[in-house]
Amino acid sequence: MKLDERMMRLIAVGASIAANCQPCLRTNVAKALENGANEGEIAEAIWVGTMVRRGAASKMDKFAAGLNQAVPLAASTSDEGCKCT
Repeated sequence: MKLDERMMRLIAVGASIAANCQPCLRTNVAKALENGANEGEIAEAIWVGTMVRRGAASKMDKFAAGLNQAVPLAASTSDEGCKCT
């Protein structure tokens, strides 16, 4: 199955949201409308992209928090033989 241009642009709308790319979103919304997408479809694509972005951000926040707890331990042992400072 080959996706048509309308569907490709709706996917790109969601991806633009997930990637936090405002110029991409602007372009892909316009192209989606030009290719027959309606406002409801665009709103749904935006919602999906938002959910993906929130999920990814939440996972990254938890990952970073875990690393943050390891920083004091890593910092105390990293200066032995380290040439970075």
